[in-house]
Amino acid sequence: MSDWPDGWTDDDQDRSRYGQGRGNATPESARVMPHVSRPPRPRSPQQDAHGAPAIPGQRSDRRGAEPYDSGWNEGQVYRGAGRQGPPPPGDQPGPPAPQPPKPRPRWGRRIGFSALALVLVLVVVATATYFWADGKLNRDVDLTALEDRPESGEGTNFLIVGSDSREGLSDEERQELNTGDAEGNRTDTIMILHVGSNGNSMVSLPRDSWVTIPEFTGSESGNRIPEQQQKLNAAFAIEGPWLLARTIEYNLDIHIDHYVEIGFGGFVNVVDALGGVEMCFDEPIQDENSGADFEAGCHQLDGAESLAFNRQRYQEVDSDLGRTRNQQEFLGTLADQAASPGTLLNPFRLYPTMSAGLDALTVDTEMSLWDLRSMFWAMRGAHRMNIPVADPGYATDKGEAVLWDMEQTELLMDQLRNDQEVTVGVE
Repeated sequence: MSDWPDGWTDDDQDRSRYGQGRGNATPESARVMPHVSRPPRPRSPQQDAHGAPAIPGQRSDRRGAEPYDSGWNEGQVYRGAGRQGPPPPGDQPGPPAPQPPKPRPRWGRRIGFSALALVLVLVVVATATYFWADGKLNRDVDLTALEDRPESGEGTNFLIVGSDSREGLSDEERQELNTGDAEGNRTDTIMILHVGSNGNSMVSLPRDSWVTIPEFTGSESGNRIPEQQQKLNAAFAIEGPWLLARTIEYNLDIHIDHYVEIGFGGFVNVVDALGGVEMCFDEPIQDENSGADFEAGCHQLDGAESLAFNRQRYQEVDSDLGRTRNQQEFLGTLADQAASPGTLLNPFRLYPTMSAGLDALTVDTEMSLWDLRSMFWAMRGAHRMNIPVADPGYATDKGEAVLWDMEQTELLMDQLRNDQEVTVGVE
């Protein structure tokens, strides 16, 4: 047992101290370290009631002992040792800094993006619909093949024809629609629709009108048609829409800009796709030839009933003239219902109606969808009239015919050519 520290001398330190370079490798024995007490120091302002350090980096055993200073507190290491006094304001703990408010939702931007997306969708749908509809048009009549044509006037003139074509109808459908079995094509409806800046006018030309059919070279047959006196309907039967348009231009001296034709089957499909057309009758209508049989009052006519109503004429006092008035009224009503919000805003009704109508039409080679739309909208509020007539029962070798009042007819055509307000036939 070593007698250190009482027996330790400087000589012993030099001769036997381990670790000071001597050759003796024997380790020293354990020695007891004396305990040195220190006087208590007064509590500084930085200590709490238990003597715990209030300065970061100091800790206490909370038993009244002197706080232990690690030497790594913020003041000694980072801001210089020996700093006295309270920490600077920036070092004092305090409430957490307030968080910045969350940005408000930018509803204006969201609405703008939504509106832009909606516009893009509508543009895509409209473009697709346009090309779809344009591809369905049957552009088959070349009006440029007509000879000796009048000069174009102001406004636009549409020749609208309803033919009795039975093409595509089965025997059962012909019987149901009372179309008969006649071969060839004739016209039950012939109208000129003038669309202009001074009002729109729909002028019906009775199919039994007595006219001059001019010389004509057949567009399809190549045959030379001699000039002849005939009923207007005969021109269509001889050489179709080309000779009909040529005959009208020749007799009325008016330029036909566009041609539109619809047959029996197409007419029925359009009405059925629309869901029917409501018509009101002041008197009962019965016609065995067309199949029309309606009591007085309002009726929702389907396709077959609508065709029967438009073809009936034997109950009318003035026969063919009465039928043309009925046809004008029906077409105006049909256009109104097709353009109603219930149709335009309902894609399940709009697209079937468009499809049926486009499939049913035969138009000229220059007809565009915009031209077709213009014609359709003009039909709704057009002034309706028959061509001025001098004798509805004019006797000919072809039977009774309708003779025009040429003085009033020429005045009417002059107003249409110059796109003037129509006064002929207006009471």
